[in-house]
Amino acid sequence: MKICFVLSAIATEKSGSSIRLITQAHDRKHEVYVCGVGGFTFNSSGPIEIEAVKIPTSSKKRTPDETLEYLQGKKTDIISSTDLDVLFLRNNPTEESGERQWAEFSGIGFGQMIQDSGVLVLNDAHTLANAFIDKLYFESLPEYIKPKSIITRDHDRLMKFYEEMGNKMVLKPLEGSGGQNVYMIDKHEKNTTQIIETIARDGYVIAQEFLPEVKNGDVRVLLVNGRIVEEDGNKGIIRRVASEGEFRSNFSLGATADSSELTPAMQEIVDIVAPKLIKDGLFFVGLDIVDDKLIEINLLSPGGLERFKDIDLPDFSKSIIQAIERKIHYRDKYKGALSNKILATMD
Repeated sequence: MKICFVLSAIATEKSGSSIRLITQAHDRKHEVYVCGVGGFTFNSSGPIEIEAVKIPTSSKKRTPDETLEYLQGKKTDIISSTDLDVLFLRNNPTEESGERQWAEFSGIGFGQMIQDSGVLVLNDAHTLANAFIDKLYFESLPEYIKPKSIITRDHDRLMKFYEEMGNKMVLKPLEGSGGQNVYMIDKHEKNTTQIIETIARDGYVIAQEFLPEVKNGDVRVLLVNGRIVEEDGNKGIIRRVASEGEFRSNFSLGATADSSELTPAMQEIVDIVAPKLIKDGLFFVGLDIVDDKLIEINLLSPGGLERFKDIDLPDFSKSIIQAIERKIHYRDKYKGALSNKILATMD
């Protein structure tokens, strides 16, 4: 198959989950292209063109680090979007800021147009456009699997919520990622007003019930087609343990990886969330769980594949690419009768 991965920017990409997926697709002899989110060109008289680096199918197998080095050392070519079988959106809009605000919606916007031309787009671009702020999509899920929360820019409402939660809460930006500008507020915090003003300066503020169990870290559960991804009898579940003195469990903030069993509470959360993800065409999704509560959902660019090696598990990239291969097989057999949403989560 011909598959194009969309990154925020090739030049600044690191050897993480996206590079592992790209490497795996190449190793499985697919025609692989990689572009930055700024590489689309719309022509009123023809299909969208994409400026992308091609990895030759005949080239040798590479490690992820070698793949990244190759991508960053090669010039781009121009390809037609309609020549592709799959466009895999792997850029994270929530990480764009400042001079790159133009990039926030670009990948999804062009993804919608390319999807409408008949190319399989993952995750479904029309759903991503509606769920662009994944923390709002999160709030559409059943209440009993989530911490109590409020989303507002009003200082007084946030402080009322704080009192209702027993003078302890977590504050974070509605449009944020990687644990940036996330704070635990309790009676010892002297700068609550300044923290609220700082977060609110860039948008809405989420106040969330503090879960004491977070001291044990959170568990990232990776779903493909609404099911926990599996490979060689292993499940895509990893515990993220915060560094000493830190309550945030993001790997980007120094958290370490540990193994985790699938508990009945985790399975129930998956069982409740999965039907909606399947209906919405959300192929690859990350769930962050603390004890029996879902605290976040990542629809835009779930990651962490590179950390599974720390707990002696495969990186699950083979299972993810194999799942995409099956979709192209189904598409060909059904001769275009399946919508993108259906095909995106068809197993």
